[in-house]
Amino acid sequence: MDEVWVFSDGVPVAADAVVSELRARMDRGVLETWLSSSAGRSLAFVTNGERAMVMLLAGEGDPGEHAVDPGADGWSEGFLLANGQHDEYPDEDTVPLAHAFRIVAHVLAVGSPPPDAPWSVDR
Repeated sequence: MDEVWVFSDGVPVAADAVVSELRARMDRGVLETWLSSSAGRSLAFVTNGERAMVMLLAGEGDPGEHAVDPGADGWSEGFLLANGQHDEYPDEDTVPLAHAFRIVAHVLAVGSPPPDAPWSVDR
């Protein structure tokens, strides 16, 4: 059985539609989005409109893993969480928005990040 992904509000999404739905959510001011899969995994997408933190968790309580941008210098702010918290992250721990979209779509399509996407395991 293929893994099925849904947004935290229960709306199912396919790999070929996830980017347009993430963009629509961003247009509505939703900068933190969580998806969960039928296999018990979670995928987080938090953006400031230019960069995004993309995290993949194996299950509840898992510290997970995340996309990285090795060698990126500096910090970015403006990551607004659903609870109202404003975060900033090192650019090395986030990726440019277009790259983040590609990673999320690939995870939904094949179950893992693209082979060329640098990744950090936080376990």
